[in-house]
Amino acid sequence: MSWAAHELESYLLHRHVKTKASFLAILTGCLAPDMLTKLPVYGIELGNLVIRPDDPWEYHRGWPGAGFTHSLMFAVVLGLLTLWVFRSREWALGLFVGTSAHVLTDVFDSVGTMLFFPFTTQQYSTGMWAYAAQAGRYGDAAAYYGSLGLVWDLFWLTLALLGFKALRARYFFDEVVTSDPAWGWLRRRLHLSDRVLLALYRAYFVYGACRIFGWSIWVHLVEGAPMDWTWGGPYWVDKVTLAPTPLPELAANTAVGMAGFVAAGWLLWLLVGRRLWEAADPEHRR
Repeated sequence: MSWAAHELESYLLHRHVKTKASFLAILTGCLAPDMLTKLPVYGIELGNLVIRPDDPWEYHRGWPGAGFTHSLMFAVVLGLLTLWVFRSREWALGLFVGTSAHVLTDVFDSVGTMLFFPFTTQQYSTGMWAYAAQAGRYGDAAAYYGSLGLVWDLFWLTLALLGFKALRARYFFDEVVTSDPAWGWLRRRLHLSDRVLLALYRAYFVYGACRIFGWSIWVHLVEGAPMDWTWGGPYWVDKVTLAPTPLPELAANTAVGMAGFVAAGWLLWLLVGRRLWEAADPEHRR
């Protein structure tokens, strides 16, 4: 799983989406798959009661479990539900984009995600760094920032800095605020000034960057964990790895998964999506 990439990628995604999309929705989507799944994976302690799945990785990313939250179809359903309930194109598109980005980003650890669930339970993983959530929050942090996970977060931080225009006040007021009435609602209901709104917009960028350097300092200078630059590291963690799928089976699963996803997505659009999208048109609602 990625630690800071999910926060940082939202700024890049909003800038490159070629139609109106809510930044807040993209950010929410980038965090959504882990919102109800990450805490139980690390373990919830209520006095003497400890709530934790027997197989954290399977609960988090597999099936049976909550692994469906890390699939592209989950992003589609989330977008459609938003269109139906809130009739907001900007939020529906933003949630779809952000959630899809989270699903694709998490492909890079040693467990990966079920991209095309429910049409196949095939896990897709590059194995760039170790999945170590079973080691708890601090063990997971040590494994992530003691491996190429650190490089992954620095990569996204670099991209965000290169796209610094997305952090400018002019971009916020001209592009972000105009794409989402939620900012106007915050200004009116909570009496927030433009300066406070801008600070809230930039907050997750600062939070993501601070996570990278804060956890890295803790891992290497406080805990003294060794850095492992090898693919799939770090070597010193008891990581979760899945048995490799034979190439013919992988190809078959991918073909079935992609075909099912495309067909289901097209049918959903024809049956309900197009009607909901048109109903959410501001001109249509007048």
